[in-house]
Amino acid sequence: MQLLTADEIGRLTPPERLHLIAQLWDSLDNEQLPLTEAQQAELDRRLASLNDDRRNGVTWAVLKAELEQRCP
Repeated sequence: MQLLTADEIGRLTPPERLHLIAQLWDSLDNEQLPLTEAQQAELDRRLASLNDDRRNGVTWAVLKAELEQRCP
């Protein structure tokens, strides 16, 4: 594995740095990234809200179509 110095990373183009970030992020295992108590509480709150009234949710297809109309 080739290691890059901070100086070498600084010379990468923005797309190259984003690619490096994506590779680093993808290399992490979910178990290595434990949620904070606040994050877990927020996920629990959102799940409870969804379970309370499923009519408030929308499918990904509907949301995607709405976003595409707003930001063509």
